[in-house]
Parts: sequence; C-alpha cells; structure tokens
Amino acid sequence: MNGCPRLRLEGFALRERSVDLRLPFRFGVVTVTRATQAVLSASITLSDGRSGTGFAAECLLPKWFDKNPAQTDDDNMDQLRLSLAIAFDLYRNAGEDTAFGLSAGLYREQQARCAARGLNPLVASYGPALVDRAILDALGRRLGLSFAAMIRGNLPGIDTGALTPDLAGFDLPTFLAGLSPAPTIAVRHTVGLVDALTAADVTERRDDGLPETLEEVVRDYGCRYYKLKVGGDVAADLDRLSRIASILDAGAGDYLSTLDGNEQYEDVEGITELWRRMGETPALRRMVRSVLLIEQPIKRAVALDRPVAALAAEKPLIIDESDGDIDAFPRAVALGYSGVSSKSCKGFYKSILNAARAAHLNAKPDRKAHHFLSAEDLCTWPGLCTQQDLALVSLLGLTHVERNGHHYIDGMSFAPEAEQDAFLSAHPDLYHRPPGGPVRLRIRNGDLQIGSLDGPGFAAGVPVDVLLPAQGEQRAGSPA
Repeated sequence: MNGCPRLRLEGFALRERSVDLRLPFRFGVVTVTRATQAVLSASITLSDGRSGTGFAAECLLPKWFDKNPAQTDDDNMDQLRLSLAIAFDLYRNAGEDTAFGLSAGLYREQQARCAARGLNPLVASYGPALVDRAILDALGRRLGLSFAAMIRGNLPGIDTGALTPDLAGFDLPTFLAGLSPAPTIAVRHTVGLVDALTAADVTERRDDGLPETLEEVVRDYGCRYYKLKVGGDVAADLDRLSRIASILDAGAGDYLSTLDGNEQYEDVEGITELWRRMGETPALRRMVRSVLLIEQPIKRAVALDRPVAALAAEKPLIIDESDGDIDAFPRAVALGYSGVSSKSCKGFYKSILNAARAAHLNAKPDRKAHHFLSAEDLCTWPGLCTQQDLALVSLLGLTHVERNGHHYIDGMSFAPEAEQDAFLSAHPDLYHRPPGGPVRLRIRNGDLQIGSLDGPGFAAGVPVDVLLPAQGEQRAGSPA
C-alpha cells in the first residue's frame, strides 16, 4: 500500500519471567497457581535506514490454547515457545514489507508449519501475535506516533486482500480513520470457578491489601461488569451462580454480566438447558436480566459443527477458543453466533479485521442480528501486556473489558523496581503504589483511566532500556 512505511525485522530477544499467583485461578479444566510470561524485544530497520526497537509481552498459559488432557502444562508452554520460534524464523527471513504485509504474507506458512508440528491454529497464532505487536511498537517509537494514530492512518498497511475476501467492497480506510480511543474503560471482573465468594470461603487470608472475595471486589473496586465462569455441570453451575447472584444483587447495583463456558459443555443442548434452568430459578431472576452474552460454552471440536440459532435468538453467543484461524468468525456467523472475542494473544490485526467484519455485517440491510467483538483476557499482567490489550480494545470502541491479571497477580511484583517506577511515572492515571507494596492497577468506580496510553509506540510509554533484558539475564530457549 502506498504511503505505508516498509521495514524488515533485524533481530529479536526473548526472555521469560514467572510469578506465584496470589490466588488460585481455575478456568475450564485447570487450576493455575503459578504463571510465566514471555517478553519479546524486536529490532526493525525502515527502508530509509532508520532503526528502532519495540516490545510485546504475553502469558505462556497452559490448557487454554490446547486443552488436550494428554499434554502436560510444560508441554503446553513448549508448544507456545515453538510457535514463537517458527514465527521468528519466518519473519527474520521475509525481507522488507509493510508491518501488516509481513504478517499477512506469512500467515498461511505459519499455520502450515505449526500444523506440521502438531500445533493447532490458536497455538500457531501466538507467535505472530507477539512479533506483530513488537514490530508496531518499534515503528511507533521510531516515528513518534501512538498506536491509535498508526491504525487510524493505516501506517501498517492493513488491507482486506487474500485473508478476508468476505470484506470485498468494504471501505476499510474510512473504517480505520473513524476509530477513536476513549480515556476510560470499565473493568469486567472475572469470577473464577474456585474464587472465594464470601469470607466463609477463605481458609487462609493473604491480607495483602487487595480483595480476596467477590464481596470485597464489589465493595473495593465498584465494578459494574462481571464475567462468570461456568463448569459444564448444570446443577453445580446453578448452585454457584445463585451464590454469586446473592452477592451481586445485594451490592453491585445495576450490574451487567457475561457467562463464560470455556468449552465445558459437550453440545448446544447442554448450555441451552443451563440457560433455561437459570430462567426458571427465582434466585437468578436479576442475574438473567444482566447477562449480555454467552461465551464459548461448547467444546471447540464441535462448536462450529451445528447451528446455534435457537439459543442465539434468546441470548447472543460468541466464539473464543473456536476462533482459531482467520476464517472462524464468518463460519460462526453462518451458524448463528453473534460475536467473537478480542484477545491480543490471537493477534491484534485479527481483532481489527474482525471488527471491520462486524461493521460490514451490521451495515447490511438484511441483517438478522447485531454482530460485535467482546474484549476478553488471557491473564494479562500489569505493564506492557495489559496496556497493549487495553489500547487495542479501546480503539475498537469496546467500553468494558474482562480483566483478571490484577486480581490473581499482586500488581507488578514480578518486575524489578526500576521497571515498576518507570510504568508508574509514565502512567500515573493507570497505576498507583500503596505504601510498602508493588505498583498496582488503579481501579476507580469500576473503571481504568487509560488516556496516558495514547503516546508514541504501542501503548508502552516507558524507555527502551527499561524493557531490554538486563546484562547476564537468562534468555528463553526454544524447543527443538
């Protein structure tokens, strides 16, 4: 595309760091007590000879990308490392192109090479998702432009091309130019499957100054949005949802919620029964009215095999784990799904193109449903990972976002003091430091203030040297 900077990837450095969760987090089939994050730095050179360095970070989370019970947590993390290694090899040898041109041009080969190594499409997307973010951060830093400015002006060179033929005829430049980030975004608090709901559920308190129960979250954060995990057993889900409803009904005001199935129901009949039984349960009357959508309730192996229109007519359904490849959203729409999740770990270009698809579908005169994106988390850690995701979903016009990293991880306790201080200094609207504690997200009346993210680069705001690996620091390896 004319007018878009051309660049090449010169090199990269990858490191990992781990943290013990302050609270266990259960989603689907796994309970996580410790987490590891990959931190990527990438160096680029523009066609005019100028160079720059950019960064991205993402959790190496087991049992979400691939839920095969035969795989250990270490196996899952090695799958993600292998996806990164394959992406590094492809991007490093791709030559010069626009930022999006590199990503789109390598998409099919990345998927094919990963498939040949037994990696599913979600895992395959992980590597490019980090590389693309680091490249765009480097470009923005070099040009002095924010993420919002780059996307609105389409400096990456995004086009519908061969990847999204369903967008033929759609005015993508006008769509991108019309995007605008907001200064705030509401937090949608995740209630995990083993989260304490009341003080009676806590066997040993941490007393670290952060909420430990749902009652305390409602009181301390003032959230108006909640994401409620369900586990695939109708009776057990009804019992837990009733306990949650008693807390939210009493203290959360005019709250709104989403249900997340995490693939725990075998088929559409199972989730339909849960929704019907919820409607028949007096204790859930207020909660049922609050539900905005149901997220990926059906196992991905069968979720896109059959229509879901009957249930979708009662409540919008979105795909999450089923959103493995670039064509998943259109296939889901044909079956009755209304939306798709936006997650930075799946690729920010994918989110932008899916947002364009939703706008394209909603503009059709014969549309039968409203189509949309929903902002979901994958345990983004405070700092670079959370900021890049917030900048993306805010630019796409999403007004609330699932956040859970700040609840299960004690702020930036995983980071050196210099890094914490740099993020706090660059983003005093988003963070605060309590006496004697690490830098933490600042949630006021259920909202995050994110105006400071609109600075040069991809929402980082801190100097390059703060994010570069320290001398002698252990770098991450890649499986053979």
